Amino acid sequence: MAADVSRRTPASHATDRPGDTSPFALGLLLRRAHWRAAAVMGQALRPLGIELRHFAVLIELVNHGPTVQRDLVAATGSDKAGIMRVVDDLERKGLAVRKAVPGDRRVRAVEITPQGLELFDAAHLAAEPLAERLVAELGPGEPQKLKDLLTRLAHPADDEA
Repeated sequence: MAADVSRRTPASHATDRPGDTSPFALGLLLRRAHWRAAAVMGQALRPLGIELRHFAVLIELVNHGPTVQRDLVAATGSDKAGIMRVVDDLERKGLAVRKAVPGDRRVRAVEITPQGLELFDAAHLAAEPLAERLVAELGPGEPQKLKDLLTRLAHPADDEA
């Protein structure tokens, strides 16, 4: 078997650098772009006293209304303990509250507060100039094209979700 491996053409090594032909290249580039975008958006949120993990939960609450914690776990890609910490933080800051779910005494739904909605809107205003800086290297129309392509990757047409 070792002889078979030595006769094969060496595989491209994944580097996430321009021109990388590795099958991992796209994923690595997306990860690097995510890190950069997360750092930039984190700058917008920091003066408001929250982090991206908090904002991810606020987005879900704005989009879907009161949401049980297990659904927040699935929606944010977090884990149960992580969501509990985030919701605790949001409650402590007055940005969200836990409320009983009718018919199930064990389950609590998380709901955004009016103060949470104000912060949500303020975060968008704070992020605008930073978001522009994030795509400053792109040409006219390219930011929207990139967003369209990423939307298609994240939400394939045949996706049931």
